[in-house]
Amino acid sequence: MPSESGTPRRIPRHVAIIMDGNGRWAVNKGWPRLVGHRKGSERVKEIVRAAPGLGIEWLTVYAFSTENWKRSTEEVLGLMRLFQRYIQREAEALSAEGVRLRFIGDRRRLEPKLQDLMAWIEARTIRNTRLNLTVAINYGGRDELTRAARRLARRVAAGDLDPEALDETALDQALDTADMPDPDLVIRTSGETRVSNFLLWQAAYAEYEFTPVLWPDFTPETLADILHRYATRERRFGGVS
Repeated sequence: MPSESGTPRRIPRHVAIIMDGNGRWAVNKGWPRLVGHRKGSERVKEIVRAAPGLGIEWLTVYAFSTENWKRSTEEVLGLMRLFQRYIQREAEALSAEGVRLRFIGDRRRLEPKLQDLMAWIEARTIRNTRLNLTVAINYGGRDELTRAARRLARRVAAGDLDPEALDETALDQALDTADMPDPDLVIRTSGETRVSNFLLWQAAYAEYEFTPVLWPDFTPETLADILHRYATRERRFGGVS
C-alpha cells in the first residue's frame, strides 16, 4: 500500500496470521492439545501488545476455521471455552491499551453466550484506535464469499441493486471485512505452506511468509524479524518499478 507521499510503505499496515501448531507443540511435549491452545492464547496477547510498537495498525488472526468443527468434541468445546475466557479476561486490558476488537466469520453456529460476549466487547472497544484486532472465528474464505454472494443476490432480487452495478467494490463491501484494508502481509506458522481458506479475496496481493516456528513459540522478536524481511520486498501490484 503506497503511503500518502506515494512511496512504498516498508512496514505492513495490516498483518494477518494463520496461527498454526498449537496442538503439535503440546503433543511434542507429551501434553494434551488444549494445553497448546492455552499457550497459544497467551502468545496472542504478547503479539497484540507488541504490534503497535512495530508499526502495525491492523492485526487479523485465524482462530477457528469452518473446517475445524471436524476436530474432536473435546477440543472444539475446549476452544470455545478458551474464546469466552479470552474475551472476559482481556476486556479491560484491550480497552486500556486502545485496541479495537472485532470478529469475522459466521457466528450463527456459535453458542449464544459466546455470540453475546463477542457483540459486547465489539461495542465496548469500538472507539479504540491504537490497534485494530480482528479475530476470525468459524471463518472460511469460501464460506465468506458464498454468504456475500447471497447478500448481493437478495439485493438484486429485491430490486435494490442493478446487476450491472456488481463490481469488485460491491463484492468487497458485502464481505465480513467491509471497511477494513486488505492485508499487506500474511504469516503462517508451523512450517505448513498453504493458505487454508483464509482471506482468499482480501489477500490477493498480499506478501506471504511461511515460518517453521510453531505458534506458541512465535515471539514479538520473531514477528520483528519477519517485518524486517518484508521491508526488503518490492511490491509492484502488477506494475513495473
